[in-house]
Order: sequence, then structure tokens, then C-alpha cells
Amino acid sequence: HATDRLARLAYVEAQGELKVPFKDALPTREEQLSTLRNTEEFDVLVVGGGATGSGCALDAVTRNLKTALVERSDFSSGTSSRSTKLIHGGVRYLQKAIMKLDYEQYMMVKEALHERANLLNIAPHLSAPLPIMLPVYKWWQLPYYWAGIKMYDLVAGSQCLKSSYVLSKSKALELFPMLKKDKLVGAIVYYDGQHNDARMNLAIALTAARHGAAIANYTEVVHLLKKPDPKTGQEKVCGAHCRDIITGQEFDVRARCVINATGPFTDSLRKMDNQKTANICQPSAGVHIVIPGYYSPDNMGLLDPATSDGRVIFFLPWEKMTVAGTTDTPTEVTAHPIPVEDDINFILSEVRNYLSPDVEVRRGDVLAAWSGIRPLVTDPNSKDTQSICRNHIVNISDSGLITIAGGKWTTYRSMAEETLDTAIKAHNLSAGPSRTVGLMLDGGKDWTPTLYIRLVQDYGLENEVAQHLAATYGGRAFEVAKMAQVTGKRWPIVGKRLVSEFPYIESEVQYAVKEYACTVIDVIARRTRLGFLNVQAADEALPRIVEIMGNELQWTEQKKKEELEAAKKYLHLEMGYKARSEQLSKTTEISLTAPEIARYKKRFYKFDKESKGFITTVDVQQVLEIDENALHEILNEVDLNKNGQVELDEFLQLMSAVQRGQISDSRLAILMKTVEEGLDLRGPVSVDRSGGGV
Repeated sequence: HATDRLARLAYVEAQGELKVPFKDALPTREEQLSTLRNTEEFDVLVVGGGATGSGCALDAVTRNLKTALVERSDFSSGTSSRSTKLIHGGVRYLQKAIMKLDYEQYMMVKEALHERANLLNIAPHLSAPLPIMLPVYKWWQLPYYWAGIKMYDLVAGSQCLKSSYVLSKSKALELFPMLKKDKLVGAIVYYDGQHNDARMNLAIALTAARHGAAIANYTEVVHLLKKPDPKTGQEKVCGAHCRDIITGQEFDVRARCVINATGPFTDSLRKMDNQKTANICQPSAGVHIVIPGYYSPDNMGLLDPATSDGRVIFFLPWEKMTVAGTTDTPTEVTAHPIPVEDDINFILSEVRNYLSPDVEVRRGDVLAAWSGIRPLVTDPNSKDTQSICRNHIVNISDSGLITIAGGKWTTYRSMAEETLDTAIKAHNLSAGPSRTVGLMLDGGKDWTPTLYIRLVQDYGLENEVAQHLAATYGGRAFEVAKMAQVTGKRWPIVGKRLVSEFPYIESEVQYAVKEYACTVIDVIARRTRLGFLNVQAADEALPRIVEIMGNELQWTEQKKKEELEAAKKYLHLEMGYKARSEQLSKTTEISLTAPEIARYKKRFYKFDKESKGFITTVDVQQVLEIDENALHEILNEVDLNKNGQVELDEFLQLMSAVQRGQISDSRLAILMKTVEEGLDLRGPVSVDRSGGGV
């Protein structure tokens, strides 16, 4: 195998440097669409702009094939942006491989570990090794888990990120102070990779575009084009009839080979090719929740290997927050999966099992929740979703449609390579071997760990903002910094934030349009990750994002209104805002004792001096010096019937929910308590969210 690899690397070097026609500026979306429309015939047309589809386009274009890619929503808008954010070989697959002496599973883990090393190498700005702790609560488990994790290191061989190690109980608690102390025996720490999945996906797609692939988002396949094969007379797929969703224009894209990389929607495209095809995709939903960063140490995750129902739960620091998940439940295929309350509560209860009783895990701490559909490929005889191997399949239909399905994020590159090898053979395309191993992704080449210091020094950006830009855009962070506006303050000199507690700045919205963002949702969910990290903060940033995008894309007032509504609906349904707001309306029953009610009434009437029975922004402003806009937001959180005022019963409901932990850090509750405690209120009270809660 090693000689084979050396031969390939020698071939790649002999081929010389790859051509990168769009090194500096990317073609606009309009230019990309006109290339799709006016090219007589592409070699390869990829349908689907997730990790696998974008990987296929990059693999094809770097082999000098004329490449096109269409995606009916946005790049990474499906499963690829809703992952656990890990780049991993799959510890649990290795366990299965050893237990069942399953060579196929073992090879899958080995391949994934090779791909993990490559991904950390080609996009160093977006990915990093992350230590993950496996707490052990029974003595006999220590050698068992230790042996398993050591095997994981061994399989990785020279590509092992860092060696795993065993910790004593006291050392484990020092590193992870939130852990439950009772019965803890010790812990094992191993390393996997972590990344910003949607940005990684986008980097793959943009790298393909820079190498000359014609890629377009919001372009759907209406039907496949076919023509009879001159030799056999059999109908062969020769392209697709597409529609630009934004303008409604329809056009044909002709290609010698069409690749179906549509993830959970695999079967609908296969049926477009042949109505009688059997389904191969068995979708399973994985829900994740985001809770404040103080639930996990800054740089260590936790793996719970034995949850109450046998699913594996990860608990990981990500983008200064904590991500917990995932569940695994059979589901229907939908473009808009919605996280349900049962799944959110299942994850919360599992997290409670592992954390010390002093840490109260509250439903109200869930800042966002999302559901992603894993496109598991089925063997029709299997029993439950976990036993379906996460491996992928490449399939060629009678009419020559190539389908790549299944697999996992980490192995997108090797899946793409296998898919193109198959396509080249089946369609007699002239191309050499794959060249994507070690091929740097967009922004990775000029990145260094100290790049952010130059951003601070050259542009006067805040430290946190500079670190965020370097970790998101890599070497292209300078382009974003150049667009940033002067703040008018002494410091930072440039870079106005979209919301005060996140490092996202306004110029990123302008830059997002250059990265093919077409809607506000593209910006809050995938160009920045605000919607995934905190739905309420994202909701507050929407009007400003609409304004900036509207200017860039010349939106009418009507279009701006529609965009705002669509983004609000997205946060409400797909990012868990709905499940969150229902906490306040569902808990209408007020479970407070008489003395508590008396105490809260007294607190309420400190503001409602005229005993009207409700409070408005004016009432609060008489007691506290607060910026009016911030105040509207604070009251709106509590104002259930949305009449612009908070009635006494709404306030009691809020206090009752706060007490039960269903709502945490409601700013109104915290402010009113501060007033009652008679603190020195001569200075204005800051209304930043405490602890970053919603």
C-alpha cells in the first residue's frame, strides 16, 4: 500500500502544480449560472452540495475534468451542517469490529483515521485535535476501556494525534470539575478532531470553484435528461434540467456523467432516474443541543459510552459553547427536520447523570437545538439503525447514474475519490488518479496559529474577533478585515459586532454574499454559526443582517420582509426556539407558595407604581437607566400575549418557571431582583445576558 501511495505522490508531482484559475476573486453566482447554462457538455455533473457532493466536485475538477455542481438549497444546508462537529475514526465501530472480529468495520475505522489526519492537515484553521474524556465508574471497566482506546491509537499508527492516557480520580476532577464525584474510579483521555462543519463544507465547495468547477446553490434538478446509447439503444442519463430557485429560470446542464450525492434525498433522485428502483436510504435523526460554555472545560470533551438506552452521547466544547448529543431515531426524510422536546429532554437527563449534583442542568439553559438526518444505507435485512454499518456504497444504475450514499463526514474525501474512480471507468472519462490528499482547502494555506495577532495589529480588531476571523476564514481573514467598518470608538478601531456577546462582525455579512450566501438563513446558520449557538441572539441580529444583505443584493422592502420572516421561522422551528418558548407558555400553572407570590407581587409593584396591573418599558426606565432598544427586547422575552406590556400574571408565570429551572437568566427577572435587593443603582445596569443564556 505504501509503495502505491508513493507512486501516486510521484505522479502528482510530475503533473506539476494544479491550475487555480480563480485564486483571488471567486466568480459571482450569476457568472457560475451562466457557465452552467452555456457550457456545451461537462464531464461530470454532481447533484448535492453537502460534504460528499462538494468533495466529489473538488476531486473531479482537480483531475482536470470539466465539473459542475448544483445544490437545491445552500451548501451544507442539510446534514453536513448539523453534525456532532467531530472528525473521528469511530471509537464505537472499533469496539464492534473487535467484539465481532469484523474486518470490514476495522478497515472502515482505519480509513477514517487516515482521513482524519488529512482533514486536520488541509484545513488547519477550521479544525483541531480535541481531547475527549471517558469517565470510568467501575474498576473492571478501566482495563477494558483502556485496551480499546489503545487499539484506537494503534490503528491510527503514525497518524495518531496524541497518545491516549489514564487519569486518576483527582486528576480527572481537576481537568473536568463538573464531573460527578461519587463512584468515579478514574478516566481515560483520547484524542479526536473537531471542526466547524458548515464552514469546512463551504471551504471544500469554494476550493472546487477556485479550481474552475461551476457550482451553484439554490439550483434544483427538475428532471434528468436522457438519450439513447448509439451502440445499444439503451436510455442513458446525459445531464439534468435545472431551475434557479431565486429567479425561477430553467435551463439544461449537459454532462457525460451525473453523480447523485444528495444524502437523505438519495432515493428521490434515484426514482427520478427509474421509478421502480428500491429505496436504499434508511434515514435516522440525530438531535443535538447547545448549552452554555460553563458546562464543559474549554478544551476537553466527554464521551458517555453507556447511556440508559445504549446510545453514545458526546458532550463537547464548541465555539465557546457546549454541544451535547446525539440521539438516533428512525425518521421520515424532510428538508426541515425539527428537534422535538422528548429528544432534548433525553439528552439533558443523560447529561445530568454525568455531572455533579451541584451543577443544576436546567431546561432553560438550552440555547439552541437542531436535528440532522443521517442518510444510513440499508441492508434490507437489518434490525435496528445502529447495526446498519456507517459504510458507504457507490452504485451505478442501468442508465449510468452514479449514486454515492451513506458514509460519514470524516471520510468525504475517500468517498469522493472512490466515486470518481467508478465514474471515470464507467463513462470512459480521461483522467488520472485523485489529487486531493494533502490539497489545502480555501484559507488553509496562509493560516498560522499567530495570524490573529497580525489582524489585531494591522486593523485594530478586538482580540476575540481576530481569533474568530482567523479560525473561520484562515488566510482570507484579511479580506474580511479590510471590509470592516470603523467603530468610532477608541478600541476596537474597526469591526462592529452583530450582537454584543459573539465575535461575529458586520463585514462578515458582506463577505458572505461573495461566498454565495443568498438568504439571511445562509448567514446565521452556515456562513456564521450564530443560529446554531444561540437562537435568541441570532433573532436579535436579524434586522441588521437583513439591512446589510439588502444593500448588497438590492432587495426590495417586500423581499427584506420575507427574508426576515423566513429566518424567524427557521430559528423557531429548526433551531429549537419553538421548543424553548413553549417552556414559558406550557408552564402556565403557577407553582408558587403564598409568601413567594406576595414577595414577587411586591417586586412587581416597585415598577408598576400606579398599580395598573402591567408594566411597560416606560415604567422600567423610571427605575433603571437602560437603553430603550435593549429594554424592548427584555420585555418581549416575557410578554406572552405580545401586547407590548407585561401583566402581573405573566410576571408570576415567569418567576415560577425561573424557580423550576425551565427558564434561566431571564434578563427581566435578574434586573427586577437586583432592584429589590436595593443595590447601588446610580450607574446604569448592564443588560448583557448573564452566562450567555438566551
